[in-house]
Amino acid sequence: MDMNEIKEIFFQECEEQLAELESGLLKMNDGDRDPETVNAVFRAVHSIKGGAGAFGLDDLVAFAHVFETTLDCVRSNKLEPGPEVMKVMLKSADVLADLVTASRDGGGVDASRSSGLVKELEALANGEMPASSAAPVAAAKPAAPAPVAAAPSNDSGFEPIPFTFEGFGGDEEEASVATFDVTFKPRRELYSKGNESALLLRDLSRLGEMSINCNMDELPSLDDLDPEAAYFHWTIQIKAEKGEEAIRQVFEFAEWDCDLDIKLREPEATAAAEELPMIPVPFDLSALDDGSHAPEETVAAAVEAAETASNVLKMAASAAKPEKKESPAAAAAAAAAAAAQANNAAGQTIRVDLDRVDRLINLVGELVINQAMLSQSVIENDATGTSAVNMGLEELQQLTREIQDSVMAIRAQPVKPVFQRMSRIVREVADMVGKSIRLVTEGENTEVDKTVIDKLAEPLTHMIRNAVDHGIESPEKRAAAGKEPEGTIKLTAKHRSGRIVIELVDDGAGINRERVRQKAIDNELIAADANLTDEEIDNLIFAPGFSTADKISDISGRGVGMDVVKRSIQALGGRISITSRPGHGSVFTMSLPLTLAVLDGMVVTVAGQTLVVPLTAIVETLQPEARNIHSFGANQRLISIRDSFCPLVDVGRILNFRGTQANPVEGVALLVESEGGGQRALMVDAIQGQRQVVIKSLEANYTHVPGIAAATILGDGRVALILDVDAVVAASRGQSLRQEMSLAVAG
Repeated sequence: MDMNEIKEIFFQECEEQLAELESGLLKMNDGDRDPETVNAVFRAVHSIKGGAGAFGLDDLVAFAHVFETTLDCVRSNKLEPGPEVMKVMLKSADVLADLVTASRDGGGVDASRSSGLVKELEALANGEMPASSAAPVAAAKPAAPAPVAAAPSNDSGFEPIPFTFEGFGGDEEEASVATFDVTFKPRRELYSKGNESALLLRDLSRLGEMSINCNMDELPSLDDLDPEAAYFHWTIQIKAEKGEEAIRQVFEFAEWDCDLDIKLREPEATAAAEELPMIPVPFDLSALDDGSHAPEETVAAAVEAAETASNVLKMAASAAKPEKKESPAAAAAAAAAAAAQANNAAGQTIRVDLDRVDRLINLVGELVINQAMLSQSVIENDATGTSAVNMGLEELQQLTREIQDSVMAIRAQPVKPVFQRMSRIVREVADMVGKSIRLVTEGENTEVDKTVIDKLAEPLTHMIRNAVDHGIESPEKRAAAGKEPEGTIKLTAKHRSGRIVIELVDDGAGINRERVRQKAIDNELIAADANLTDEEIDNLIFAPGFSTADKISDISGRGVGMDVVKRSIQALGGRISITSRPGHGSVFTMSLPLTLAVLDGMVVTVAGQTLVVPLTAIVETLQPEARNIHSFGANQRLISIRDSFCPLVDVGRILNFRGTQANPVEGVALLVESEGGGQRALMVDAIQGQRQVVIKSLEANYTHVPGIAAATILGDGRVALILDVDAVVAASRGQSLRQEMSLAVAG
């Protein structure tokens, strides 16, 4: 693995850490003061800083260091995370994300913005609250490290570890100072998560006077060296005023990735241990404040000095404390426990390139098609259907389905990363328009195919910006209407009928239908005398070029937005609907397929053509009877279903497969449910069967066909079109689809 691959892994981990940071800060902003939440936020910034230092990303390290220092004040209860403090923290998280992106993709970050936030963070760390905050806070300036004593000369040419401080061993200790023996042995997981032993030891040294013994007995030769392994461990003596709890807090982010033992030293053992010599180390740990690492040329020298240093340390340790031998049984038990813990900690997840997963999914799709073709061929040549080959093919079909479900589950991911990204957009746009808005999310762990997630961000961004700019009123208008000055946008995700449903709800003023109607008339989108329902008026905002903004701004007014949302959702095989209550807000509902790779469908015949109707849209199938068919108007027909009437839609007529309407009694009716269109009975000629099909994009391989969502390959090798139920239902209320189809055929 070369350095570029390692760097790419670092940036992937940064995305995870940034998501954790965003999630934790939002919890804190909502009033969560759980120490674990604060610690998780601190760990995220600390991990990004540590990894960035390894690659010399100085700007990222510098900003993360200041951010980390301020967060440390919060977790040590020196800084109260009030609203104004959290506002600075959230903005800092945004800048940290920008710095990560700039470090990965190139480019830069607004220097004035980042430097301004650095000053605000430093002011908070020093106990200076923002001007708008009224909460007094105690000073939180981090304590400076104790002065380092001049290191004694040595023949190795290396600088000693700067952990021997003035007054150590010479002055009499106060009664409140206790001496502890600390054994710190990292595991390989500690380094793989971006932690560094040197930084932990540096932080430990700030608690008091300290001497350290580095054990390098396990260090192998260079030929056997594993760069990801942990070979050193440390025995430390520290005089600390704050006690054992303060020592454990230093290692709280690494306690699961190391063996840590802390013991209070008996007074009589302290004097002998103070004679421990200083250990030459080939680099200065104090230089690691900026995240730097040991020069490579010093590693060989460290290995050469290891044997001598180890012998000296053993002699010093023996003089300070008698060696305690462990029984063979206890040693074996400890080794077994360590091995079990290592096995549990490692191998839980693996990173796989997405292209490999895509190729696997494509191959499984081809396997499904070939299995269907083979089954079709055997069925056609086996009239009885009881041959051993036929039975074997049924088992193959089940196994193929299980393989396909398992492979699709690999790509399933929660929508949480997309939802978290929206919180930043809400903050930024709300600041631009001078509004106070809170984003509430639910169902963040709802899983959907990664291809859907990747394409979901753009339409959601447009909708969020629209809700902030147009939906939520200004604080003054909200107060005048008897509402809370702070508006709320709620983003939820849930599974329903084999699809994912995402709702965006705001408690704003709702859609001003009179204004929307007038704008549509002015833009010649509708006639002045058009008789439209409330639903039809609401849907005018999806018309291309439509905007209710009085002037063009950085947010809206150019007529680009909600029409892009509708096209994006339809491109995903989804649909979007609106419900709005003037004065109370609006609800945008998006219904999307869980995956863009496969679907369960009903194979039907229409005017000699084979179509596939998505099974999730079908409520039931009916055999129409003449007494249940009723005419309505010139060309409309209704079917009576359990004392209710449902419009009957001739699919062949809508798609221009035939010029005249078919006789419903001679066909089959599929009762379907569409978003916004209610229930309709789609009339087809016959049903061939139900099967799982592999989705093939028509737009990518041919062109867009009105009323058709995609295509697939059947078991007999024929291409079948997958019906766009929503488009057909919408066309049943007008002639738009037929006209569009006619134009497409003529073109």
